[in-house]
Amino acid sequence: MLFRSCWKSRHKNSCGPAADCWIRPGPAALLWICVTHFVCGGAALGVTKNVVQKDAEFDVTYNDTVTSDNQTIYAFNQTVSRNKTEGVRVSVDVLSEGLESPILFVVRQKQAVLSFQVPLILRGLYQRKYPYDHVGRTLCQPPSRAASETQYFYVDVSTLSSQGTNYQLRVSRVESFTLLTDKKFSFTASPSQPQYFKYVFRDGVDTVIVKVNSDMTFPCSVMSVQDIQCPVYDLDNNVAFIGMYQTMTKKGAITVQRKDFPSNSFYVVVVVKTEDEACGGPLRFYPLRPDELMDAGNRSKRIDVVVTPAIDSKVYVMGMLFCLGIFFSIYLLTFIGACLEKKRMKETREDYLNPADMSPAETASLLGKNEDGKTPVSPYEYGSIADNGSTLSSEAITDSATSTDNNYGYMERSLDSVGRSRRESLSSVEEDDYDTLDDINSDKNIVRTKKFLYVSDLSRKDKRVLSKKYQIYFWNIATIAVFYALPVIQLVITYQTVVNVTGNQDICYYNFLCAHPLGALSAFNNILSNVGYVMLGLLFLLIVLKRDIVHNRALDRNDHNALECGIPKHFGLFYAMGTALMMEGLLSACYHVCPNYTNFQFDTSFMYMIAGLCMLKLYQKRHPDINASAYTAYACLAAVIFFSVLGVVFGRGNTVFWIVFSVIHILATLLLSTQLYYMGRWRLDSGIMRRMVHVIYTDFIRQCSTPMYIDRMVLLVMGNIVNWSLAAYGLLERPNDFASYLLAIAICNLLLYFAFYIIMKLRSGERIQCLALVLILFTAVVWGFALFFFFQGLSTWQKTPAESREHNRDCILLSFFDDHDIWHFLSSIAMFGSFLILLTMDDDVDHVPRDKIFVF
Repeated sequence: MLFRSCWKSRHKNSCGPAADCWIRPGPAALLWICVTHFVCGGAALGVTKNVVQKDAEFDVTYNDTVTSDNQTIYAFNQTVSRNKTEGVRVSVDVLSEGLESPILFVVRQKQAVLSFQVPLILRGLYQRKYPYDHVGRTLCQPPSRAASETQYFYVDVSTLSSQGTNYQLRVSRVESFTLLTDKKFSFTASPSQPQYFKYVFRDGVDTVIVKVNSDMTFPCSVMSVQDIQCPVYDLDNNVAFIGMYQTMTKKGAITVQRKDFPSNSFYVVVVVKTEDEACGGPLRFYPLRPDELMDAGNRSKRIDVVVTPAIDSKVYVMGMLFCLGIFFSIYLLTFIGACLEKKRMKETREDYLNPADMSPAETASLLGKNEDGKTPVSPYEYGSIADNGSTLSSEAITDSATSTDNNYGYMERSLDSVGRSRRESLSSVEEDDYDTLDDINSDKNIVRTKKFLYVSDLSRKDKRVLSKKYQIYFWNIATIAVFYALPVIQLVITYQTVVNVTGNQDICYYNFLCAHPLGALSAFNNILSNVGYVMLGLLFLLIVLKRDIVHNRALDRNDHNALECGIPKHFGLFYAMGTALMMEGLLSACYHVCPNYTNFQFDTSFMYMIAGLCMLKLYQKRHPDINASAYTAYACLAAVIFFSVLGVVFGRGNTVFWIVFSVIHILATLLLSTQLYYMGRWRLDSGIMRRMVHVIYTDFIRQCSTPMYIDRMVLLVMGNIVNWSLAAYGLLERPNDFASYLLAIAICNLLLYFAFYIIMKLRSGERIQCLALVLILFTAVVWGFALFFFFQGLSTWQKTPAESREHNRDCILLSFFDDHDIWHFLSSIAMFGSFLILLTMDDDVDHVPRDKIFVF
């Protein structure tokens, strides 16, 4: 009452009493000193200033006029309770048109000051200006320490316009200012009439999800979560100053944790933007003049907000146990299968070595004992007698027991000739020694250009040299993984830190309706679901290691089957594949720390590696001598990743880039086709065009002859059709997601080659064993389900963050995992199954001499 007693209803030159009566310190006092100085300054210059104070009431509309000669103050009082929060909203309309100067409204509260002008000028892009004649603002409510107290606030209205300006003022209470848990609340907002509401954490709830929905795509809006403090930043030009915020069209969601808000409460702020460009909407035309005011039109938006409790710690534990349980069960099944297969092999050996009609002496002879009956042969020296489909033990091929008279019709050469040929092959341990001899080079031309090739023709190089050559694949990818992963981890940690510090949730493209935070991580569930790649990659490495050990023992015994039968066993590429699968899990987890278009290559780089290594392994199976070296292979994969980066950065809508890439794609396809067709026996030099013309003339013009290698030609023609079609699609459609487009090219080529391999294997009279067939069927089904969940598209960085959130969905598994997490689970299992197929698909020819195994 001290302030009110110093004023009369109308008086002149009242600056002295006002200055004496306003004694409360704070921002409001400072602002009022400025206003008083303005009035007193006018009085000192001889200008008469009328100041009118009115006792005002809530929910009453005041129609009044203001000029530069008078100032009106509306005094309000309200009862504030510590246990109840009641919002207060100030609404202003300017009724006059063609104003010289705007009207200034200053709301002075006990601990806060709010000021705004009407018409309110809000700026858009490129300095566009949008005037709003109707303004509505919610007053910040400072906390009350007393159980109940009466607080006063004042609304000062002034202008510098000499003409009378009509306005309407209405101050009303916001009855539903506090949001309730699980109860939807609807309201309308616009750029000049933002809204915000308060939420208080209830007991036992530490995390909530604030969900904002609207049936209208546009106008674009911003939702923000801010601490309970004044001022509240609720305009388009300042909403990003504090708290967490994100743009939205129809959907928005922010996960809020109690630990981030010491007052156990927060404000939910909704602001409608002046333009829609941030949400992917059209951009308005440029103003003709810099100071031209543009008509914003009707930008009101109906919005629903609901606050729901998030999951508790029990769901986190259940999700982690479920994730680990799935993949440990695969470990357990693999171990049980290995034990059962070992037992079956042991029984088979006993039945073979101890038939009912065999004498003890013959049994001892077969067991490899001497005359004294000593030194039985180790079980590892016996291979499977029957066809073996085990994942772990199919490499255990038969020893000297199978090279006796009972050799099933496969063995025609003596062990002496085998040992001699192996010793001769070991005369040089460096692969390059062969390639420097003219006679060996001539021999290559003779062997590799035969119409019908066998594996023995392309497995003539020393096994130790080839093993060393293919081990480089593993060591190179291990080195690449270290140098690639370390800066990636550093970068995504920086991304997450920026998100946490700035509160800008438009940086990362999460599924915000199912993003469960843990510590500094915003979406722990998307990271956890990648553990399958790492665990199954490690399991695959263990399986390959077991096979490698068994095979090396067979080689150390000079086992005939290991030396001369089956597909040559080289495990370097398998080790590289297992390592790539583990790195895919690690880098996918890094990508999901903060998924966006700039780091999507983290998620795809090792996918390119996996696809390339699988194709190389398929080719290496029957072409071990002429398969690409690790340096060449990784150089080509590096070029692929290089183009992936260029496509992400420059490819979006860039016609020149797509023309260049399509030309390179087609040329690479032609060069690779030529390399595969001629088994590397051609030269890219100045005479290439002359030789091409000669071949075309002699084989197609002079006489119409069929290709010498029909099977190879069929594969390469189909491959060229597929790749040329993909190149044409890219050139015509120019997809925004270039990384996925490039991955699709790799997967299509891999599937085409795999189908060709299976068809040719069956055409050659070979068969697919039971285990490999089961793996093929199981993996195909899992891939089908995995792709179904992948194409659900819960977010997409090809669009704006607001548009991406329209695809967000709730969790579907254990209230913890979403569709993309299930894609991670299923795709890791499918990749593991695909690797096992490559590992076991040729076990049926383990006892077939290599000079009877066709090359295709």
